[in-house]
Amino acid sequence: MSGGACEICPANKNATLKRMGLDLSKFDFVAALAGNPNTGKSTVFNALTGLRQHTGNWPGKTVARAEGAFEYSGSKYKIVDLPGTYSLFSTSTDEEIARDFLLFGKPDVTVIVADATRIERNLNLVLQVLEITNKAVLCINLMDEAQRNGIEVDIRSLSKDLGIPVVPTSARQGEGIPDLLSYIHMVATGEYVCKPRKVASFTNEINSSIEILTKKIKKAYPNLPNARWVALRLLEGDQRIIDAIQQNEFSGI
Repeated sequence: MSGGACEICPANKNATLKRMGLDLSKFDFVAALAGNPNTGKSTVFNALTGLRQHTGNWPGKTVARAEGAFEYSGSKYKIVDLPGTYSLFSTSTDEEIARDFLLFGKPDVTVIVADATRIERNLNLVLQVLEITNKAVLCINLMDEAQRNGIEVDIRSLSKDLGIPVVPTSARQGEGIPDLLSYIHMVATGEYVCKPRKVASFTNEINSSIEILTKKIKKAYPNLPNARWVALRLLEGDQRIIDAIQQNEFSGI
């Protein structure tokens, strides 16, 4: 299956979920869980891992960190619940942690949880995540609240416009979780190839500079999947990314 318009028709309907709670000893894939605050992200996390969290602090930070695990279709997943944030511009500790994990943690798939009643507000973060990674699934949560408020969400059109799978859920009731698991698995394994939409638009002069810098970054770090995004941040003078280049942090990617 390739990216693009996709109705909710996962291929792994017969696959089963095995919640592994705190067992993080061995895993095949890493999934990141991102989203705005108050989108039900923790509820989605609990639905996948079995209502148990391994909590602590991020290295060098006082921000809480939650990890869990689950097994699906024969593969074991470690899932990392990133701090709830409205953007990835690294203007706060939460934003820095979320962005750094997407950049340096090398998740095999990123699940972005959005509020079905406030999709437009949530899309800002969605589009920023898609500038960093090509492997993502959008979980439109709180569909039950949207229905109560007479809000309709065109899942198929949204998936086509974004170029990634979009899954409606009501995580508190467990609705949509099987479909979400199937798409997480398909994206992580490469069965579903995402083609995310890049929305940034610039003048010809800036585009030329971005292209030149992107080529240099790709030459220095051939395995870096988000060279264009790194080039944009360098041109903006992002000190965190400048430090990462100077300290050769991208060499291990």
